[in-house]
Amino acid sequence: MTANDASSAGRENTRVGRAKSIAAITIGNGLEFFDFTSYAFFAPIIGKLFFPSGDAMTQWLLAAASFAIGFITRPLGGLILGAYADRAGRKAAMSLTLLMMAVGSAVIACAPTYAQLGIWAPMLLIAARMLQGFALGGEVGASTTLLIEMGSNHSRGFYCSLQILSQGLNSICGALLGLALTSWLSTHALEAWGWRTPFIIGTVVGAIAIYIRRNLRETLTTTKSSHTSDLGKPIARLFTQHYRSLVIGILTAIGSSSATYIVFYYLSSYAVEVLHFPIALSLWAPVVSSAVMVLSAPLAGICADRYGRKPVMGISRILLIIGIYPAFVLINARPTIGVLIIVSSLLAMLVTFTSVSALVMQPELFPREVRVTGMSVVYCVGASIFGGFAPFFATLLIKISGNDFAPSWYLIGCGLISMVPLLFMKETAGKPLD
Repeated sequence: MTANDASSAGRENTRVGRAKSIAAITIGNGLEFFDFTSYAFFAPIIGKLFFPSGDAMTQWLLAAASFAIGFITRPLGGLILGAYADRAGRKAAMSLTLLMMAVGSAVIACAPTYAQLGIWAPMLLIAARMLQGFALGGEVGASTTLLIEMGSNHSRGFYCSLQILSQGLNSICGALLGLALTSWLSTHALEAWGWRTPFIIGTVVGAIAIYIRRNLRETLTTTKSSHTSDLGKPIARLFTQHYRSLVIGILTAIGSSSATYIVFYYLSSYAVEVLHFPIALSLWAPVVSSAVMVLSAPLAGICADRYGRKPVMGISRILLIIGIYPAFVLINARPTIGVLIIVSSLLAMLVTFTSVSALVMQPELFPREVRVTGMSVVYCVGASIFGGFAPFFATLLIKISGNDFAPSWYLIGCGLISMVPLLFMKETAGKPLD
């Protein structure tokens, strides 16, 4: 074999190994989000079975709150599992998060209802949600960090977009499964056992995903960690040396997280409770909008690499702030599935562009030794308070104000807050990672 042949073979092996690592990261991440977001799609049924109430809006509000409960433990999971990833490696942390997600799904799949166990039923459900939230707190930071560390100075945005792409694929699978179940099963069968199906699937595929990740490429080198005296204290270092980056990152996460959970996960419930759509019909909105996410995520990543994180983030957020109120006015004025799909698709494209640009910038704010911890805290705080509680806040605003357009006010407020850090953050596109 000639030197050129050997060099070509080496490059080919590198490409194959990188492709396998990317597949392991995105597939595992998608499976975790499949478990977590399936709960959002079946929230109306779960609310009826676990939080019985004479008032339908109160029941829906409690179901939204139980969905948000899973986000309370996200920052803690991000902090602890992020520090673990910065000490033991990205691969070890990502295997652990999958295991915890599978356990949480198993508990939800088997949980008795309020009629069967009384007050302990929602308590058990909440405990499982908190475990899943803890796991996802570590998953997103580790997987996103691993993706950008595999990319070059001019391709990190594209690599990071695969994280968003995997979330979109997960949403499509979750929504299609929900659509199939609601179409094929009677209301009695759906409430008796049908809603448990996604969590049973999540339990089974958890073991498969762990197997897929067994040969995951590690980007935290032993040599570097063994010569870094304070690597064992990433949490202390993060809050003492990188607090400015934390504030900037959290503020940017507020805009993308709130928009993601309203557009992709809340609109289907909104269509059922406010627009009075059948559940099966409303699920077409997340199917189509998630398909838009899958198609536009790579383009958003390429734009973030070519034109910069700040321009892509700023323009998409301004357009979202301007368009969100008319969007809610339109779907209420013409409550048809066609209008709902068109509106949610346009919003989904804007959310995808703002999410990809923010997600790639957030881990770039931190050096390698604390990158997963910093990214996890930034993402989880933004997602927990302003993302996970977005359905709850939006529903509460409707209940308090009596105005069906109220969810748009929430997104406008979060969007304006998230524009502030653009004045202070540095452009990271094309620059080497620390």
